[in-house]
Amino acid sequence: MRWWMLAGVFALWTGTAGAQPTPQSLERGRYLVEVVGHCANCHASRGADGQPIAGRGLAGGWVIEEGPMRAVIPNITPDRETGIGNWTEAQIIRAIREGKRPDGSNIGWPMPIDFYSRISDADAAAMAAYLRSVPPVRNAVQGRSSYPFPVPAHPAVANVPPPADTPVARGAYLAGPIAHCLDCHSGRGPDMRIIPGREGAQGLSFTGPWGTVVARNLTPSTTTGIGNWTLAQFTRALREEIGGDGRPLMPPMGRGRVWAAMTDQDIADLFAYFRSLPPLD
Repeated sequence: MRWWMLAGVFALWTGTAGAQPTPQSLERGRYLVEVVGHCANCHASRGADGQPIAGRGLAGGWVIEEGPMRAVIPNITPDRETGIGNWTEAQIIRAIREGKRPDGSNIGWPMPIDFYSRISDADAAAMAAYLRSVPPVRNAVQGRSSYPFPVPAHPAVANVPPPADTPVARGAYLAGPIAHCLDCHSGRGPDMRIIPGREGAQGLSFTGPWGTVVARNLTPSTTTGIGNWTLAQFTRALREEIGGDGRPLMPPMGRGRVWAAMTDQDIADLFAYFRSLPPLD
């Protein structure tokens, strides 16, 4: 099976690495965590039917198994006993960007640390601030992840978001570090590392109640990719979950239109980036 992505509760703020976050920083963090990054794609608690449970979008508990690999998705709400309520801002940022827990252990796939390591300092801090501001949910997740391959750490890379007048560069930042589209829409080897040269072209497969779905080729190939798509069709795919051929998108894309709230500029920049890739079949 292949699966994987404004009010601060300041009373929960412990051991921060800097000043209290501004409303603008919290809103940026909300947009990154809830919309573009869609952390709830993995971190939501799920019922017996596999559907997310309302009000538990970050409370964890989902178990992803693929052969000998077993990933247990943690509670990332600020509950002190079962979540990350005792983590400092710096520890949360390190977990996001370097894949390191406070105890020093490495976080494995499906957490896309290979992409998150390039999140900018400001965006990582905004995400951490927002995660510390959401209501704590008590959910004691049982067990720990286990992998049949070494789980590496990924040192953080100094980065700043590209300026607004560089659509391809902004799209690359969104498709990689932020929305991590390339996490699913690229070829990966048995150790879950990206295969060089297959970024955006060789999607992973997903099996569930809907059958088996393969992540679309997002390069501008006119035969198997999105080379014939218009920006309007790409926008509709994200906001309405309708593909260029008019058919509904299947999970994990088709999940409640979370990208409906993406800004026009972010969608246009993503499209510009994918259209800039080499067309691969």
